[in-house]
Amino acid sequence: MGQGAELLVYVDGNIVPRARACVSVFDASFQSGDAVWEGLRLYHGVVFKLAEHLDRLYRSAKAVEIAILMDRAALGDAVYATLRANDFRDGVHIRLMVSRGERRTSGMDPRNVDGAATVVIIPERKPVPEVPSGIRLRTVGIRRPEPDVLDPGIHSANQLNSILAKLEANRAGVDGALMLDRRGFIAETDSSNIFLVRDGGLATPWSTACLHGITRRVTLELARAGGRQAREGDFSLFDFYSADEVFTTGTVQELVPVVEIDGRTIGSGQLGPVTAALLAAYRRLAASADETVRASRG
Repeated sequence: MGQGAELLVYVDGNIVPRARACVSVFDASFQSGDAVWEGLRLYHGVVFKLAEHLDRLYRSAKAVEIAILMDRAALGDAVYATLRANDFRDGVHIRLMVSRGERRTSGMDPRNVDGAATVVIIPERKPVPEVPSGIRLRTVGIRRPEPDVLDPGIHSANQLNSILAKLEANRAGVDGALMLDRRGFIAETDSSNIFLVRDGGLATPWSTACLHGITRRVTLELARAGGRQAREGDFSLFDFYSADEVFTTGTVQELVPVVEIDGRTIGSGQLGPVTAALLAAYRRLAASADETVRASRG
């Protein structure tokens, strides 16, 4: 997309300028956050781990009984068509959303939706910095729900839990919120999974109260492939306060060092060697991904 060109967005089979990319005020996503979504990232013309993201999307949709009428191949083609329309090849984050659809009338009952699910694809140029800046976190009072409240395996568009946490972090003047589960163990941040490093090994919270992150899983695999210990478990604030390094993971930001938690400096207070090595390995993997060269297809 050329300098100053208007962003093009996919809405239910049509690719239209941002100003005309609209859904109904009766759409279930607008009225109740009744939708599922995925965040994707484009590297050198290839959407990294697209198949895995689509698998997670369809699993989430099945769990909340949203029927996606497009199959995975067609939805993947729609993602690439939207990228081609914008002439995007790299440094792009994509938000793929599927809502239950337009309701006949207001009200939370899913039976108020007669038609098909609403599909929206929003690509935006959001390159990551070559060397990520460290972020500061504050532990907040808002807790992450567990499967008996809202299963984190469902990648829901209702993000009010995260927004309340982020509001608290904003008031504290820090970059993000560190969230606990109901037992007081670390869950994740308001927008990403979190890892600690000690003696060269990695540890991250169980996925019982955090998103089943794809970047999280890839990071664990890269660490183990590189000969590092990498485990999941219950970890307290003490474990993170006293870690050699802490970093977050997510599709939009890759791996980002955490340099301060609750006013305490973490490790050296800057990007640590283990985080830097894993970030480099992650970027090599993303850059080498070959999920069929569909970006150039007509």
